Amino acid sequence: METQYLKVYSNALQREMECKIYGHGGRPVLFIPCQDGRFFDFENFNMTDTWAPYIESGKVMVLAIDTIDKETWSDSSVPAFDRIRRHEAWIRYITEEAVPMLQNIARERGCADLGVTVFGCSLGATHAANLFLRFPDLFTGCMALSGIYTAEYGFGDYMDEVVYQNSPVHYMANLPFDHPFIEKYNRNRGIICVGTGAWEQVDTTLRLKELFEERGIGIWVDIWGADVNHDWPWWHKQAAYFMPHLFD
Repeated sequence: METQYLKVYSNALQREMECKIYGHGGRPVLFIPCQDGRFFDFENFNMTDTWAPYIESGKVMVLAIDTIDKETWSDSSVPAFDRIRRHEAWIRYITEEAVPMLQNIARERGCADLGVTVFGCSLGATHAANLFLRFPDLFTGCMALSGIYTAEYGFGDYMDEVVYQNSPVHYMANLPFDHPFIEKYNRNRGIICVGTGAWEQVDTTLRLKELFEERGIGIWVDIWGADVNHDWPWWHKQAAYFMPHLFD
């Protein structure tokens, strides 16, 4: 498997950010690690093995990036006002820097479909679904496994306009039934999955399912059984199960 390590200065975050690309060509995929995670988690937790059939065949090329959750969702010692704005700077890093870089590399390697699929597990799924729902022109695919889709998880009772735009159960509840994003969601391919076993939290996934159904949004929300725990072995199984829907 061809890989490329990169360390690139981010204007949005005012520091260097590390990342790694897996694959020699194909449709671009963005991997977001679990809470407080690093870009190398994709490899260290053996997701490279699960994705290998699609990466090595040239169907996809995966960019694994760093989170900054330790400065944002995880650090309750800092005021929520400051933390959520730092998180929004990370969103700009993704949408204005990391993803355009990935698309440029994919274009140079002959990819005609530059719509990005975003993939994450746990808090990485929270971020993935948020990106997919906020930026449907940029992110045309999503696989979000075991996420929590409210910003209350990181910011408690604090709410302002920036928290709101990073809290899917809040902004989707207010999405007009004739909003142009609905057509885009239905054109794209979105998957949100959660189990009902140990450590899983299903409530916000079920709430999103209700909101999607009310608006005629065809994002696939899949609830797995009580044996399905919040852990890597199940995320491997789910990723392998859903990849054909996204890429074949």
